Amino acid sequence: MANINGQQVKENRIDVLDKGYVRLEAITGSDLSTVNSAKVSYDKKATEFTEREKRLIKFLATHGHTSPFRHAFVTFEVFAPLMIARQWYKYQIGSAHEEIAPANDPFFAWNESSRRYITEEPEFYLPAPNEWRKAPENSKQGSGDAINSELGMRLTETMLEHQLQGLVLYEELMELGVCAEQARLALPAYGLYVRWYWSASIQGVAHMLNQRLAHDSQKEFQQYARAVYDIMIEHFPVSIDELVKLAEEQTK
Repeated sequence: MANINGQQVKENRIDVLDKGYVRLEAITGSDLSTVNSAKVSYDKKATEFTEREKRLIKFLATHGHTSPFRHAFVTFEVFAPLMIARQWYKYQIGSAHEEIAPANDPFFAWNESSRRYITEEPEFYLPAPNEWRKAPENSKQGSGDAINSELGMRLTETMLEHQLQGLVLYEELMELGVCAEQARLALPAYGLYVRWYWSASIQGVAHMLNQRLAHDSQKEFQQYARAVYDIMIEHFPVSIDELVKLAEEQTK
Protein backbone atom coordinates (compact mmCIF):
# COMPACT_ATOMS: atom_id res chain seq x y z
CA MET A 1 0.00 0.00 0.00
CA ALA A 2 1.46 3.36 -1.06
CA ASN A 3 1.10 6.78 0.55
CA ILE A 4 0.27 9.70 -1.76
CA ASN A 5 -0.18 13.18 -0.34
CA GLY A 6 -0.90 11.65 3.04
CA GLN A 7 -3.55 9.28 1.71
CA GLN A 8 -3.21 5.52 1.65
CA VAL A 9 -3.44 4.13 -1.88
CA LYS A 10 -4.15 0.44 -2.37
CA GLU A 11 -3.53 0.44 -6.11
CA ASN A 12 -1.85 3.54 -7.49
CA ARG A 13 -0.84 1.91 -10.78
CA ILE A 14 -2.85 -0.29 -13.14
CA ASP A 15 -1.24 -1.87 -16.19
CA VAL A 16 -3.09 -1.48 -19.50
CA LEU A 17 -2.58 -3.17 -22.88
CA ASP A 18 0.80 -4.84 -23.46
CA LYS A 19 3.14 -2.17 -22.07
CA GLY A 20 0.97 0.73 -20.90
CA TYR A 21 -0.26 1.85 -17.50
CA VAL A 22 -2.15 4.49 -15.53
CA ARG A 23 -0.52 5.66 -12.30
CA LEU A 24 -1.88 8.03 -9.67
CA GLU A 25 0.80 10.66 -9.11
CA ALA A 26 -0.99 13.07 -6.75
CA ILE A 27 -4.37 13.63 -5.17
CA THR A 28 -5.91 16.66 -3.46
CA GLY A 29 -9.20 16.47 -1.59
CA SER A 30 -11.92 13.90 -1.10
CA ASP A 31 -15.71 13.59 -1.20
CA LEU A 32 -15.72 15.81 1.88
CA SER A 33 -14.01 18.56 -0.15
CA THR A 34 -16.98 18.60 -2.52
CA VAL A 35 -19.39 18.79 0.39
CA ASN A 36 -17.62 21.73 2.02
CA SER A 37 -17.26 23.54 -1.29
CA ALA A 38 -21.04 23.53 -1.43
CA LYS A 39 -21.60 24.26 2.27
CA VAL A 40 -19.42 27.38 2.18
CA SER A 41 -22.32 29.16 0.47
CA TYR A 42 -24.08 29.05 3.85
CA ASP A 43 -20.89 29.54 5.90
CA LYS A 44 -21.06 25.90 7.02
CA LYS A 45 -18.44 23.15 7.16
CA ALA A 46 -18.59 19.43 7.82
CA THR A 47 -15.80 17.71 9.71
CA GLU A 48 -16.87 14.15 8.91
CA PHE A 49 -18.60 12.39 6.06
CA THR A 50 -22.00 11.00 7.02
CA GLU A 51 -25.21 10.00 5.23
CA ARG A 52 -26.19 13.67 5.28
CA GLU A 53 -23.10 14.58 3.26
CA LYS A 54 -23.73 11.67 0.91
CA ARG A 55 -27.24 12.96 0.21
CA LEU A 56 -25.83 16.41 -0.51
CA ILE A 57 -23.45 15.04 -3.16
CA LYS A 58 -26.30 13.11 -4.73
CA PHE A 59 -28.39 16.30 -4.82
CA LEU A 60 -25.55 18.30 -6.41
CA ALA A 61 -24.95 15.69 -9.11
CA THR A 62 -28.64 15.12 -9.83
CA HIS A 63 -29.40 18.82 -10.26
CA GLY A 64 -26.28 19.72 -12.22
CA HIS A 65 -24.60 21.84 -9.55
CA THR A 66 -21.12 20.89 -10.73
CA SER A 67 -18.85 23.66 -9.40
CA PRO A 68 -18.29 21.94 -6.00
CA PHE A 69 -16.81 18.96 -7.88
CA ARG A 70 -14.02 21.19 -9.20
CA HIS A 71 -12.21 21.67 -5.88
CA ALA A 72 -10.60 18.24 -5.61
CA PHE A 73 -7.91 17.26 -8.09
CA VAL A 74 -5.89 14.30 -9.26
CA THR A 75 -2.78 13.96 -11.37
CA PHE A 76 -2.19 10.80 -13.37
CA GLU A 77 0.89 9.61 -15.19
CA VAL A 78 -0.20 7.74 -18.31
CA PHE A 79 1.83 5.58 -20.67
CA ALA A 80 -0.21 4.84 -23.76
CA PRO A 81 -0.02 4.58 -27.56
CA LEU A 82 -0.14 7.88 -29.40
CA MET A 83 -3.56 7.02 -30.81
CA ILE A 84 -4.92 7.12 -27.24
CA ALA A 85 -2.94 10.20 -26.22
CA ARG A 86 -4.37 12.28 -29.03
CA GLN A 87 -7.93 11.36 -28.07
CA TRP A 88 -7.23 11.99 -24.39
CA TYR A 89 -5.75 15.42 -25.08
CA LYS A 90 -9.18 17.03 -25.42
CA TYR A 91 -9.90 16.45 -21.73
CA GLN A 92 -8.20 19.38 -20.07
CA ILE A 93 -8.47 20.78 -16.59
CA GLY A 94 -10.43 24.03 -16.42
CA SER A 95 -12.03 23.55 -19.83
CA ALA A 96 -15.72 24.14 -20.38
CA HIS A 97 -16.02 20.60 -21.82
CA GLU A 98 -16.56 22.08 -25.26
CA GLU A 99 -15.57 20.13 -28.37
CA ILE A 100 -12.75 22.62 -28.95
CA ALA A 101 -11.40 24.24 -25.79
CA PRO A 102 -10.18 27.86 -26.00
CA ALA A 103 -6.60 28.04 -27.20
CA ASN A 104 -5.75 30.56 -24.47
CA ASP A 105 -7.24 28.59 -21.59
CA PRO A 106 -4.68 29.13 -18.79
CA PHE A 107 -5.72 26.01 -16.91
CA PHE A 108 -4.55 23.33 -19.31
CA ALA A 109 -2.60 20.65 -17.50
CA TRP A 110 -0.87 18.33 -19.91
CA ASN A 111 2.85 17.66 -19.98
CA GLU A 112 4.16 15.02 -22.34
CA SER A 113 7.58 13.48 -22.95
CA SER A 114 9.10 14.72 -26.19
CA ARG A 115 11.34 12.93 -28.61
CA ARG A 116 12.91 16.27 -29.40
CA TYR A 117 14.75 15.86 -26.10
CA ILE A 118 14.76 12.18 -25.16
CA THR A 119 16.24 9.21 -26.95
CA GLU A 120 15.05 6.36 -24.75
CA GLU A 121 14.25 3.07 -26.43
CA PRO A 122 10.98 3.47 -28.38
CA GLU A 123 8.18 1.10 -27.43
CA PHE A 124 5.18 0.21 -29.56
CA TYR A 125 1.75 -1.20 -28.93
CA LEU A 126 1.46 -4.53 -30.74
CA PRO A 127 -2.05 -6.03 -30.82
CA ALA A 128 -2.14 -9.74 -30.06
CA PRO A 129 -3.57 -11.99 -32.78
CA ASN A 130 -6.93 -12.16 -30.99
CA GLU A 131 -7.16 -8.38 -30.54
CA TRP A 132 -7.62 -7.37 -34.18
CA ARG A 133 -11.16 -6.21 -35.01
CA LYS A 134 -13.14 -5.81 -38.21
CA ALA A 135 -14.44 -2.48 -39.46
CA PRO A 136 -18.06 -1.97 -38.32
CA GLU A 137 -20.73 -2.74 -40.90
CA ASN A 138 -22.97 0.27 -40.32
CA SER A 139 -20.62 2.98 -39.12
CA LYS A 140 -17.67 5.00 -40.40
CA GLN A 141 -15.85 4.77 -37.07
CA GLY A 142 -15.30 2.30 -34.27
CA SER A 143 -14.88 -1.44 -34.74
CA GLY A 144 -16.85 -4.62 -35.12
CA ASP A 145 -16.31 -8.29 -34.41
CA ALA A 146 -12.94 -9.92 -33.91
CA ILE A 147 -10.96 -10.97 -36.97
CA ASN A 148 -10.34 -14.71 -37.33
CA SER A 149 -7.27 -16.04 -35.52
CA GLU A 150 -5.35 -17.03 -38.65
CA LEU A 151 -5.58 -13.56 -40.16
CA GLY A 152 -4.94 -12.03 -36.74
CA MET A 153 -1.67 -13.93 -36.44
CA ARG A 154 -0.56 -12.70 -39.85
CA LEU A 155 -1.48 -9.09 -39.01
CA THR A 156 0.47 -9.19 -35.74
CA GLU A 157 3.53 -10.55 -37.51
CA THR A 158 3.26 -7.93 -40.26
CA MET A 159 2.83 -5.10 -37.76
CA LEU A 160 5.84 -6.28 -35.76
CA GLU A 161 7.95 -6.31 -38.91
CA HIS A 162 6.78 -2.80 -39.77
CA GLN A 163 7.64 -1.51 -36.29
CA LEU A 164 11.09 -3.12 -36.36
CA GLN A 165 11.85 -1.60 -39.75
CA GLY A 166 10.96 1.84 -38.45
CA LEU A 167 13.07 1.30 -35.35
CA VAL A 168 16.07 0.22 -37.42
CA LEU A 169 15.81 3.33 -39.59
CA TYR A 170 15.43 5.52 -36.49
CA GLU A 171 18.57 4.07 -34.94
CA GLU A 172 20.50 4.46 -38.22
CA LEU A 173 19.52 8.14 -38.42
CA MET A 174 20.64 8.71 -34.83
CA GLU A 175 23.96 7.00 -35.48
CA LEU A 176 24.47 9.21 -38.54
CA GLY A 177 24.13 12.25 -36.31
CA VAL A 178 20.62 13.32 -37.35
CA CYS A 179 18.88 15.35 -34.63
CA ALA A 180 16.34 13.48 -32.50
CA GLU A 181 13.46 15.73 -33.56
CA GLN A 182 13.90 14.63 -37.18
CA ALA A 183 15.02 11.05 -36.59
CA ARG A 184 11.67 10.36 -34.89
CA LEU A 185 9.98 10.70 -38.30
CA ALA A 186 11.04 7.09 -38.93
CA LEU A 187 9.01 5.73 -36.01
CA PRO A 188 5.53 4.32 -36.77
CA ALA A 189 3.49 7.01 -35.06
CA TYR A 190 0.13 5.82 -33.79
CA GLY A 191 1.42 2.70 -32.06
CA LEU A 192 4.32 4.54 -30.42
CA TYR A 193 3.99 4.72 -26.63
CA VAL A 194 4.17 8.20 -25.11
CA ARG A 195 4.16 9.25 -21.47
CA TRP A 196 2.35 12.25 -20.00
CA TYR A 197 0.93 13.82 -16.85
CA TRP A 198 -2.75 14.71 -16.84
CA SER A 199 -4.39 16.75 -14.08
CA ALA A 200 -8.12 17.23 -13.68
CA SER A 201 -10.83 17.98 -11.17
CA ILE A 202 -13.34 15.33 -10.15
CA GLN A 203 -15.77 16.81 -12.64
CA GLY A 204 -13.18 16.75 -15.41
CA VAL A 205 -12.33 13.11 -14.78
CA ALA A 206 -16.01 12.17 -14.66
CA HIS A 207 -16.59 13.91 -17.98
CA MET A 208 -13.84 11.84 -19.58
CA LEU A 209 -15.08 8.60 -18.02
CA ASN A 210 -18.67 9.07 -19.15
CA GLN A 211 -17.51 9.40 -22.75
CA ARG A 212 -14.68 6.87 -22.84
CA LEU A 213 -16.36 4.07 -20.91
CA ALA A 214 -19.18 4.17 -23.44
CA HIS A 215 -19.59 1.06 -25.59
CA ASP A 216 -18.88 3.01 -28.78
CA SER A 217 -15.56 4.41 -27.53
CA GLN A 218 -12.35 2.87 -28.90
CA LYS A 219 -11.84 -0.36 -26.97
CA GLU A 220 -8.23 0.42 -26.10
CA PHE A 221 -9.30 3.75 -24.61
CA GLN A 222 -12.06 1.98 -22.69
CA GLN A 223 -9.36 -0.05 -20.95
CA TYR A 224 -7.49 3.08 -19.91
CA ALA A 225 -10.72 4.72 -18.76
CA ARG A 226 -11.57 1.67 -16.67
CA ALA A 227 -8.16 1.88 -14.98
CA VAL A 228 -8.79 5.55 -14.13
CA TYR A 229 -12.25 4.66 -12.86
CA ASP A 230 -10.94 1.90 -10.60
CA ILE A 231 -8.47 4.31 -9.00
CA MET A 232 -10.93 7.18 -8.70
CA ILE A 233 -13.72 5.12 -7.13
CA GLU A 234 -11.37 4.23 -4.28
CA HIS A 235 -10.72 7.87 -3.37
CA PHE A 236 -14.00 9.55 -4.36
CA PRO A 237 -16.51 6.71 -3.98
CA VAL A 238 -19.64 8.85 -3.63
CA SER A 239 -18.79 11.60 -6.12
CA ILE A 240 -17.69 9.21 -8.87
CA ASP A 241 -20.65 6.92 -8.20
CA GLU A 242 -23.03 9.85 -8.71
CA LEU A 243 -21.26 11.56 -11.60
CA VAL A 244 -20.28 8.50 -13.63
CA LYS A 245 -23.51 6.59 -13.96
CA LEU A 246 -22.42 4.86 -17.14
CA ALA A 247 -19.28 3.54 -15.50
CA GLU A 248 -21.35 2.36 -12.55
CA GLU A 249 -23.61 0.35 -14.84
CA GLN A 250 -20.69 -1.21 -16.68
CA THR A 251 -18.94 -2.33 -13.52
CA LYS A 252 -21.91 -4.29 -12.18
